[in-house]
Amino acid sequence: MVLTECSDGDPEAASKRLAALQGIPLLEITDYSIELAKDLVTSGIVPTKASEDALHISIATVHFADYLLTWNCRHIANPEIQARIAENFRLKGLFLPFICTPEELMGGDNG
Repeated sequence: MVLTECSDGDPEAASKRLAALQGIPLLEITDYSIELAKDLVTSGIVPTKASEDALHISIATVHFADYLLTWNCRHIANPEIQARIAENFRLKGLFLPFICTPEELMGGDNG
């Protein structure tokens, strides 16, 4: 899933994204992560068109990731949606990973 998304778009940018993933273990898509993602969509927290985003979040949560890095600020790195997801997961006894852009994690200059 991640490799497919990273391969899309501009070939030069895709090559850089794929190179950055070298040596990083991929997390398994589990039945539970699929169930959690479906719940995020059916509950209206994540829109249907962003169901893959819900799956990314659920996979990271199920595998106890500390961080989920993304450039998707519409549905993933969105503080309002994150708060709703965190509450949904908290009620299930789960902890939402810290979600941010790579630049935010590295303390990049935002202007």
